[in-house]
Amino acid sequence: MAEGPPVATEPIDPDDGADGPPVAVEQPGARGAARSRRGTFGEFPLLALVAILLAILIKTFVVQAFFIPSPSMVPTLREGDRILVCRVCLHVSDIDRGDILVFSDPSPDPQTQRGLLSGFVHWLGEGIGVAQPPDEDFIKRVGALEGEAWEIRGGQLFVDGSPIDEPYLNEPIDRRNFGPETVPDGMLLMLGDNRLNSGDSRFSPQEGGLGYVPVDNVIGKAFVVIWPPSRLGGLS
Repeated sequence: MAEGPPVATEPIDPDDGADGPPVAVEQPGARGAARSRRGTFGEFPLLALVAILLAILIKTFVVQAFFIPSPSMVPTLREGDRILVCRVCLHVSDIDRGDILVFSDPSPDPQTQRGLLSGFVHWLGEGIGVAQPPDEDFIKRVGALEGEAWEIRGGQLFVDGSPIDEPYLNEPIDRRNFGPETVPDGMLLMLGDNRLNSGDSRFSPQEGGLGYVPVDNVIGKAFVVIWPPSRLGGLS
């Protein structure tokens, strides 16, 4: 077989490039990756602030978690239960008899006067759970609406002369009599399910109760128990 023509090869100079300084070779994408990491760390405070503000807005206008501190709503709610309250529901549906509502104190203590900056900081602290609200919140069930006449005789609630079925009441039943009265305009009759251990609208603030509760004080409708897991479920 005939051989092809010889292939010319260039001799390698062993000193080639030895006189120049060493050249640092940058790995592809290394500079961009460094910039990306710096950008991510630089954006973290902004992202954290946005997340906090978003959580506060959701808590203020959409849904909020509450802790049950007393036995006044046993057996429906127990001490230590945690519930979710729908705030936006107040704007899309009416308040009905039987609804379980969270509301602010109808007879609050005088408020501490705060400046603009101090007030904003306190509001922010409430939103993220590190500051206490100025007044206590309560949870009860709607017994009667504004303009309705109510009375409790022998433990039975009557509204406008008709008996109200209340299968959620705790035993033993409170057999005391209250009323008859008419719920004032703009007010609600709020009652605990555990009537023997509930300072509610049957009693005035001077008697250790709440009196009638202004509709404007309602924060939202309780709709689900989220803790403990053994009691997870909706509230009707």
